Amino acid sequence: MFDFKNLQKIPTLAQSAPEAMEGFKALDAAAMKDGAIPKKYKELMAIAVALTTQCGYCLEVHRKAALAAGATEEELAEVVFVATALRAGAALTHGTHLVSD
Repeated sequence: MFDFKNLQKIPTLAQSAPEAMEGFKALDAAAMKDGAIPKKYKELMAIAVALTTQCGYCLEVHRKAALAAGATEEELAEVVFVATALRAGAALTHGTHLVSD
């Protein structure tokens, strides 16, 4: 299912729902621009989220953006383990639903 050629279909979606697409683009631009949190950190957060949601498209887009914003290989590696810890922690805490009171 993961194929970068699919990204070429975004304009088709945009034509079918232009108002929604413009809203998405505005939200994305506002969320990812430099602000109280620098862009580099926002891109690293986006990578952590993409690892958690397992969005291959997002991983590649935000990896490139993070590197362009000055992220290092070491920072990318640490982000991987932050996301790993969160996913493992979620499994642990959700596991509490399986334990009898």
